[in-house]
Amino acid sequence: MTISSAPLAGIRIADFTIHAAGPFCTHLLSQLGAECIKIESSTRPDAFRKPHAVYGRMTAATFDQVSANKLSIRLNLKKPEAIALAKRLVSISDIAAESFRPGVIKRLGLDFDALREVKRDIVMLSLSSCGQTGPDSSFAGYAPLFGAWGGLGAMSGYSDGPPVEMRHVMDHSAGLHAALATLAALNQRRRTGQAQYVDLAAREVASAMIGDALVVASQGLAPERPGNADPGMAPHGVYASAQPDRWLTLAVRNDAEWAALLQVLGVSDDDPRFRSMQGRIQHRAALDAQVQTWLATRDADQTAEQLQRAGVCAHVSWNMEDIASDPHLRERETVVPVSGPGIPERLAVGAPAKFSHTQDVGIRRLTPALGQDEDYVFGELLQLSSTQRRDLEAREVIC
Repeated sequence: MTISSAPLAGIRIADFTIHAAGPFCTHLLSQLGAECIKIESSTRPDAFRKPHAVYGRMTAATFDQVSANKLSIRLNLKKPEAIALAKRLVSISDIAAESFRPGVIKRLGLDFDALREVKRDIVMLSLSSCGQTGPDSSFAGYAPLFGAWGGLGAMSGYSDGPPVEMRHVMDHSAGLHAALATLAALNQRRRTGQAQYVDLAAREVASAMIGDALVVASQGLAPERPGNADPGMAPHGVYASAQPDRWLTLAVRNDAEWAALLQVLGVSDDDPRFRSMQGRIQHRAALDAQVQTWLATRDADQTAEQLQRAGVCAHVSWNMEDIASDPHLRERETVVPVSGPGIPERLAVGAPAKFSHTQDVGIRRLTPALGQDEDYVFGELLQLSSTQRRDLEAREVIC
């Protein structure tokens, strides 16, 4: 039997989030079927609607990667009447989500206590750099700060190099954690009927990814940046091939796989340092140099295929062109075309999870133009007349 509706069908989100981390959270929920109404204004549109030279995009940056599926309305939240309309929208919603700097949403009059007055069982999410409480709560931040302050950057990069700046992986990791926490709050509301406030700190998400290093540090030791190494496997890393910028990722788990690797590469096991896993780990630097010499003259794709057939974990480190043209991802609708007003068609990442009895999951709507869904939201949901709407637009409440 096929269930026609998606898992979160019937759930409505009033989405005040901006930039990437918060919008990615609500984007994930929208792909699971929630109706997500994004609230912006022409005076303060989401920054991702704008060109972003940092990423080399002179059209809208990554807005369609986190906002396809969503509905869009305009509300100038500097106006008291716009705040009142926002509260009316929240009163018929299940979730309110925001990702402003701590304190902003309270100054607007849209904090948890205020929203609970209009919707007694509201689930509210606040996603920020350091959380809503504590001595660092006032700090604003973007993805590179999350990874740096959370310690993940210090554990990433070459072992003899500087920390690596973590960008979108931090936004999306924080958004994913926020989506999970929001679903947990929804489930608790279903059981108890009570409102719930979810306070998620992106910086703490980064720290949650380095638990083993924190354990080492708590013992008074200095954790080492591992680079591409693994404590229990060698060789383990990414190696250059004969083709420019075509890298082979390799992980050898035991002596049998080491023997299979040597057979595929057509080399002999004549170095006693490498004949056991313990020896290969102990002499990792020399091993990596030797493996790199062997692979430097080989075709990465062909070698990966040969190693896989021999039972060795290997694959080319794919670039975006590989992802975009992959028939497997296309067939599973993990990579799907999206477009929007003024935005040429391009690819976005769809829902990576598939449901056995539900087909209506993933990206179902194109990227919205600013305010394109106001007839439905203001007219049908909030029951504003056309005269009322024209008056609100004239006074820049809706703008």
